[in-house]
Parts: sequence; structure tokens; C-alpha cells
Amino acid sequence: MSQTNQTWVTEFLLLGLSDDPQIQLLLFVLFLVVYLVTVFGNLLLISLVLTDSQLHTPMYFFLCNLSTADLFFSTTIVPQALFNLLSRRKDISFIGCAAQLLLFLLFGCAECALLAVMSYDRYLAVCDPMHYPLIMTGRVCGHLALGCWASGILVSLVDTTFTLRLPYQGGNRIAHFFCEPPAILALASADIHSAETAIFLMGVLILLAPVSLILVSYGSIIVTVVRMKTTSGRLKAFSTCGSHLLVVILFYGSGIISYMTPKSAKLLGKLVSMFYSVITPMLNPLIYSLKNKDVKKALRNAAIKRLFCKL
Repeated sequence: MSQTNQTWVTEFLLLGLSDDPQIQLLLFVLFLVVYLVTVFGNLLLISLVLTDSQLHTPMYFFLCNLSTADLFFSTTIVPQALFNLLSRRKDISFIGCAAQLLLFLLFGCAECALLAVMSYDRYLAVCDPMHYPLIMTGRVCGHLALGCWASGILVSLVDTTFTLRLPYQGGNRIAHFFCEPPAILALASADIHSAETAIFLMGVLILLAPVSLILVSYGSIIVTVVRMKTTSGRLKAFSTCGSHLLVVILFYGSGIISYMTPKSAKLLGKLVSMFYSVITPMLNPLIYSLKNKDVKKALRNAAIKRLFCKL
């Protein structure tokens, strides 16, 4: 059947998580609280790393990059979701949806790569401490961070191009609370096999490849820790790596479910997306702050300095 009489989509309607007004109000409060904690927590962590000289190490340099990615990742999604939860017409322009898609993928993929680089950093710190300062120089750390952001740009451009180059005519109701590739592709007026294949391959590149590096790194770390003769050494190694490993499990677990199993149930897909795009960016600074002695010490020092300045 000819589609010449169908109009091209100029805007999308984001249906969100629920059409019940009471549930939408509860979601608005939840999203607002989570977003405020996310912004405060990540900005605080970034400021501590930048101002406290004791945190000027490779581990905290990458953590600062991770918090930056989390901050922009959440900001790309949550404000639009908050607006739509209070709005009767939950629309977003085609260009706005494309921008959200591009930025969401950029910061999310950069975070994937950063978590893998951080696992390599922990591997060197635990398994090869003598050569660690010689390997993880400022120049090397800068190049690794730049590579993470470059990989985010590459994957986001590929996924966005393959998603938006398809014709969108007729239906414009996205069964999601933000513009995510699988939800947009469901509205395409053409065969989406090539786009799904490209997104899957990019998922392998930015999800499974880093996960493999993380598994190898932590496998080596576990072997090294088990061989340690002192209990204090083991506890120190595990405390150093525990926060990062927990963040990896939360972020990668939900990401793999969402992008490597695109045929999963719609409700499950929405909940998984909400977890890694809204909840995880809030949890990351909390996990590192609560489980890390250096960060807590830097926070106490900053509070004391602020108190003395007021006096």
C-alpha cells in the first residue's frame, strides 16, 4: 500500500510509565527527589575531587569523569520526564527527541567505557602496585578518559543515525518516558532489521567488550587478594574495589537487559530503563561516598574549612 498520503512525524508523544494521574504525581515526586539528590551528590563529588589534593589520583580522576557523565546523563532525561508528568500534552519535537537520544547515548556509553577503565585501574593498583605509578601517569589517564568520551560519541552517532534515518509516518506515540532507540524503532514505517543489528553490534562494543575487561580485571584481583597473607591487606583491597564493583553490577546489569534483549516485555523494559537512567546516577556518588574512607575524609575536611571560614 502506498504511504504517500501519510504525513511525516514532526513530534512524538511520550506516554510515560502510567496514565493514572495519582501514579503520575507519585512518579513526579520520586523523580524530582532522585534528580535533586543526583545533582547534589555528583556536584559534591566533583568539587571534592577538584579541590582536595589527596584525591588527585587516577582513581578519583576517573571517578570525577564518571560523576560528570552521570550528571549530564540524568539531566538529559529527567527534566523532560518531570515536565511531561505535569503536562496534559506530553509531546517532544522530532529534533528534541533526536537531541535527547544523541546525548543520552553519548553520556551513557561514555559511562560504560569509564567503568571498564576504572576496573583496569583497580587491577593495576592491586595486582601490580610497584609499577602502578609508572603506568597510570597523568598523560595515560588523560588519554584513557578521552578514549572513553570518544567511544561515547562514536556509539551515539551510529545508533542515532540508524534510528532516525528510517521514515516515521503516521504513529508518533512512544511507549516510554524518554526517547530510547527500541521504543522509537517500534514506530518506524520501514524494515528495522538493519537498525536493530547496528544497535546490537554497538551494544556488543560498548557493553559486552567492557564487561569482558571488567571480568578479567576482577578475576585477577580476586586471585591476588586470596593469595595475600594478611587479613588487613585483603580488607583494604576489597574496600578499594567494592564500591566500583557494585556500581558496575547495577549499571551494566540493567543496561545489558535493556539493549541486549530488545524483545523483553515493555513494562520490564521501562522499569529497567528507569533504573539505569534515573536511579543509578543517584546511587553512584552515594556508594562511593558511603563506602570510601578517602571521600569521607575529604568531605569532613571541606566541612571543617567551611565552618572555620564562617567563624
